[in-house]
Amino acid sequence: MTKNLVVTLIGKDEIGIVEKVTRIVLKYHGNITESKMARLGGEFAMLLQIRVDDNERKLLEMTIAGLEDQGFQVFYKETFDETPAKFKGWLPYEITITGADHEGIINQVTSRLAKNGMNVESIDTKITMAPMSGTALFNMNAIVMAPPKKTIQTWAEELDEVAAEMNVDIDIDNYRG
Repeated sequence: MTKNLVVTLIGKDEIGIVEKVTRIVLKYHGNITESKMARLGGEFAMLLQIRVDDNERKLLEMTIAGLEDQGFQVFYKETFDETPAKFKGWLPYEITITGADHEGIINQVTSRLAKNGMNVESIDTKITMAPMSGTALFNMNAIVMAPPKKTIQTWAEELDEVAAEMNVDIDIDNYRG
């Protein structure tokens, strides 16, 4: 029987860490079915969903946990794929936000989404510098799921209010995967 594990690994950024972790997963016949990996500051963070045979699971966990001796923090959680049934009939949207960086943008957007019963699937943010002025620009890309009875007009108007309050541009599009 196979198990799905969510594994989080965070440690000082170093060349070869992705290869090292994926080699361990492969050694125990695991398969990375989803992942997010990024250097954040001087740290490297990996968020992996690994499908592994139950017979190999403990060895895989122990071997990856061995990276803690090299300064990495590791966390495991078994997960079950409930997405298809839980979100049947929901519609996916992609939200893109750009504007001058300042505190509270993510909170204001996610507050309005939660108020409308929306589910956040993923959020990616970054700060870039404007080419001419050097001003810090905030960039956010989110994938969200809207409940079947919630029209886009209802929650899009609320995000328009956030855009005006926070002085950012917010674009909403159907998510095409």
